[in-house]
Amino acid sequence: MTEQKRLVLDANILLRAVFGIRVRSLLEAYEDSVLFFAPDVCFADARKYIPSVAAQRGIDAVPGIAVLDQLSRIVEVVDRSLYEEYESSARERMLSRDVDDWPIVAASLLLRCPVWTEDQDFFGSGVSTWTTTTVELYLRDA
Repeated sequence: MTEQKRLVLDANILLRAVFGIRVRSLLEAYEDSVLFFAPDVCFADARKYIPSVAAQRGIDAVPGIAVLDQLSRIVEVVDRSLYEEYESSARERMLSRDVDDWPIVAASLLLRCPVWTEDQDFFGSGVSTWTTTTVELYLRDA
């Protein structure tokens, strides 16, 4: 039997799931065959940015927060205590990029799986990445 596929999401993918259709539909379509994860800081970042994104779009932020909360039934929150042992390596990989993204790389290293992101800072960090445009190639073989 093959190991179940896993994928780490960054905060921008969580925000796309809250405000868009494509990401949420992919998460729902593959929730039974792929394990989705996001570091705790990504959920915190998404929660922080939902009000400003909602305001820019002229919509109420409350439903967005509710959608984010519902996503935690599909996307498992990875606590810092689990990925912090990879902090040094992750920070080193992200030094010439956005070092604040180290928790996503650390979770990827911990779980030995790719990252789903739209952030170019991950490219060249030594972890596999997928964008929303191509991630279904990875997901559909699960």
